[in-house]
Amino acid sequence: MSLPDLSTEEGRAAYRKELKGVAKPYRLGGFVLILLGAGYVMGARLGWWPVEQTALVVAYGMVALGWALFLTAIFLRTRYHKRRLQEGL
Repeated sequence: MSLPDLSTEEGRAAYRKELKGVAKPYRLGGFVLILLGAGYVMGARLGWWPVEQTALVVAYGMVALGWALFLTAIFLRTRYHKRRLQEGL
């Protein structure tokens, strides 16, 4: 694969699309875990359903794991970007 052509608008758009695909499962999985965990915590705090303390800890764990996955995706995408521009992959 050659270096991306970033001098034209079409080349930049194609490269943006390429970068969006890098680590997509991590990013989407993290986003879903964050939303589910936060929704569960908010529902418990607002009294929509009674929960035990352990279930609330699991919900906070989901939020933390979601952020970890999201940050992993950012790290992987940044590493891919640096390698792609240096080596031409």
